[in-house]
Amino acid sequence: MNTGDFAWKTSRLWLSPLTFFLARTHAYGRERIPAEGGCVFAINHLAWIDIPVVGAQSPRNINYVTKIEARNVPGFGKFLDWHGIISIRRGESDRDAVRAMVEYARAGRVVGVFVEGTRQKETKRPGYVQPGAAMVAIQAEVPVIPIAVYGTQFWKLGNFAPCTMAVGEPFRFEGIQRGGKGYKEASLEIERRLNVLFDWLAGVHAQGRPKGLTPPL
Repeated sequence: MNTGDFAWKTSRLWLSPLTFFLARTHAYGRERIPAEGGCVFAINHLAWIDIPVVGAQSPRNINYVTKIEARNVPGFGKFLDWHGIISIRRGESDRDAVRAMVEYARAGRVVGVFVEGTRQKETKRPGYVQPGAAMVAIQAEVPVIPIAVYGTQFWKLGNFAPCTMAVGEPFRFEGIQRGGKGYKEASLEIERRLNVLFDWLAGVHAQGRPKGLTPPL
């Protein structure tokens, strides 16, 4: 198991400050992230900068789930590998990847899943949640932490558009059975919570991102 902890330790020295500077990142509800134990970060996906924004704001290292094509990009793919990514074949039933995700979660790791499976470039808001995050949480019996990201849809290199994340309350899918029906039901709940957080963040941005606010559940 490649945890990527050493790479995360070194990247936090330069990539995190760079992300704070370029994207003026802020987070609400960080205290809701468990200090230890396996869990699934269920994150909406608007732009590539979502990855460093959440990574910089997270107090814990993340084993992100990424499409396998990213691993083949010269240089960048190796950089991702160092950080303990879990590669998945997008649009396919990738049992090996799901098995790896469950293994990481059971081992006490944070598995980071961009739940729509691709960036929402057209709608610029959370989209349909694929079953991956729910599947891992149910099989590994770990909590889901919904994380909404807002502002990255407006960010471009050099415009310093503020990017913000809101962390919802951790929750478990107790009583939901394994299988397609259960995963769909659980995914709809993740989708609902992400939309609530996202709309809340839109209002927070309209107010100028005041400090001391607590995101909704």
